[in-house]
Amino acid sequence: MIDSQSVKADAVAGTDSRRFDGGTLVNGRKRHVVVDTLGLLLGVMVTAADTGDRTAARVLLGQVADAHHRLELVWADGGCTGSLVAHCLTTLALVLAIVKRNNDMRGFTALPKRWIVERLFAHLMRSRRPVRDFERRTASAEAMVYWSMPQLMTRRCARPAPGRE
Repeated sequence: MIDSQSVKADAVAGTDSRRFDGGTLVNGRKRHVVVDTLGLLLGVMVTAADTGDRTAARVLLGQVADAHHRLELVWADGGCTGSLVAHCLTTLALVLAIVKRNNDMRGFTALPKRWIVERLFAHLMRSRRPVRDFERRTASAEAMVYWSMPQLMTRRCARPAPGRE
């Protein structure tokens, strides 16, 4: 699953990597993430908040496809439609499936498959440091996202299996 999240940037963040996202009305940066079906991070890219999802997804999916050769199917939201679907199929040998919203849904409802990446974003918000982007460079902001993942993985390992207490 691939998705993005806009976060506010602190004053120390460089003005070259901090912009205004008109969709979410956030002045800051945007995190683009790719997760597996368990919600574990496969790749992250931090850009200025005004960067489009298709533009960032093209670069990020290329990096993730190079690192994870068994990747075949990627779910995305409606922001990744258009020529990106054909690009993924021809260039990266990935099937990009768009998870569409039903007309009868109201408000913010996590769509099927979308809740996987939304759960990662919720974990990042609970990790305290990634709540707001305090980093000067985007590479440091990406490292902070990777840095929060061992906490998530160890919590899952330490959790007792259902029925075993």
